[in-house]
Amino acid sequence: MSEEKSLNFIEEIIEEDLKNGKYKSILTRFPPEPNGYLHIGHAKSICLNFGLGIKYNGKTNLRFDDTNPVTEDTEYVDSIKEDIQWLGFNWANEFYASDYFEQLYGFAVKLIEKGLAYVDDSSSEEIAKQKGTPTQPGVRNEFSNRSVEENLQLFADMRAGKYKDGEKVLRAKIDMSSPNMHMRDPLMYRIKHAHHHRTGDAWCIYPMYDFAHGQSDSIENITHSICTLEFIPHRPLYDWCIEKLEIFPSKQYEFARLNLNYTVMSKRKLLQLVNENHVTGWDDPRMPTISGLRRRGYTPESIREFCDKIGVAKRDNLIEFGLLEFCVREDLNRIAHRRMVVFNPIKVIITNYPEGQTETLHSENNPEDPNSGARAIPFSREILIEADDFMEVAPKKYFRLAPGQMVRLKSAYIIKCDEVVKNDDGSIAAIHCSYIPESKSGSDTSGISVKGTLHWVNAADAVEVEVREYDRLFRVENPASEEGDFKEYINPNSLTVVKGYAEPAIQTATLTDRFQFLRKGYYCLDKDSTADKFIFNRTVTLKDAWAKEVKKG
Repeated sequence: MSEEKSLNFIEEIIEEDLKNGKYKSILTRFPPEPNGYLHIGHAKSICLNFGLGIKYNGKTNLRFDDTNPVTEDTEYVDSIKEDIQWLGFNWANEFYASDYFEQLYGFAVKLIEKGLAYVDDSSSEEIAKQKGTPTQPGVRNEFSNRSVEENLQLFADMRAGKYKDGEKVLRAKIDMSSPNMHMRDPLMYRIKHAHHHRTGDAWCIYPMYDFAHGQSDSIENITHSICTLEFIPHRPLYDWCIEKLEIFPSKQYEFARLNLNYTVMSKRKLLQLVNENHVTGWDDPRMPTISGLRRRGYTPESIREFCDKIGVAKRDNLIEFGLLEFCVREDLNRIAHRRMVVFNPIKVIITNYPEGQTETLHSENNPEDPNSGARAIPFSREILIEADDFMEVAPKKYFRLAPGQMVRLKSAYIIKCDEVVKNDDGSIAAIHCSYIPESKSGSDTSGISVKGTLHWVNAADAVEVEVREYDRLFRVENPASEEGDFKEYINPNSLTVVKGYAEPAIQTATLTDRFQFLRKGYYCLDKDSTADKFIFNRTVTLKDAWAKEVKKG
């Protein structure tokens, strides 16, 4: 009997809250800012928030934190929704912080009326200077002494568009000597004359994240607002706003964000990679974005399993990229259809096979899945094998093809190398072999046992394919922490393009199919493919080749 998995600290809190009757049901939310594509770190947050809703028969809202019109776009909104659904989750409600602009404005007015907020004319540099340092208290300026009436009028004028960007801000009036810098009269609203992707030009003042976040949670009656550890210093302000406004008391809890080695997780850095053409776009298969992982062939099941394995912690740590690759290998081994593809071909002519004859062999699509069926494979006198699978002078214990040696062709026959035919320059033109007719796979009566099995394709039916071999985008474990520009550490070998020759069954491939190219790795069809050109992306190698390279280095 397997042990029951222990609860993480957030689950313990929820179970206690439900047990004590604090809530009848839980409501979580996933609140991305639509200023970029989601990455694997967001996948952890998605799996956590939606997973808690599912586990405890609650619900999860999707709320776009669209309070900064300069960086946000509907393209990002659409991509975020696609990513969440692809991961296997559905939201109870779709909201936007911009839905609450009028209510948030009303909340700000309420704080002004309580003497807890004021309009400040200081520049951002002056405000930063007046805030003091972690060891020195801040100092309020003369604008903090404005009357409630004056502040109400100025704030209404800000909304009416009477001032330029940066000319005035609204600040909360809390404690300029607080050891928490976030509590030293933080900004609540700033002026931005910018077109918003949803509200158009209706607003020229926008709430700061710290003001909009907690109140949006409260408006929706979110019971457990789950953030990453960097928001711990923001929690007192979150609680202060809710308390002073006397609204639904949502509670914030923090967990460790996902940091993955050999990549960067900052949206700003990812945007640099895109804008400076180090990658082909947000969905480049080398990117840690969910759309990049999807294009590379990762499955939603493998990403959910990865997020489950790393768990929910209270301390930041660097997660091995190899664990993510392990999870996708495990899943793809179960579901991927097997195909034979030769990358560096050498011709084999089976001299005792009848000329002009082609027979149809069959091979199971996936030996791990008895319901996967089988596909037809043509076989005739001329086939292609990997050049690496032949040696003219073979060492002992070499079990592939060599003069006088026998091997089995996968799902076909045993062949023996009889002769090597060379070109004038000494290169190999073809290998002449003979086959054992009684050795056909599935009905072998030859009594011959061989140790080597090779993949191959029928020369006449081989389908030319382009194969994009992807590797890690960076050559150092933590590029963001290295000296200098993080882009200096980009792996120059993160993409290698090779030509391959595949069995004809590959022509039915769709974008959702997953393949194991025998003895090569796991692959998927890329969206750049056309009816005349098949392009495949390598998802992951069959084994962790990178670990071996690191040990060598």
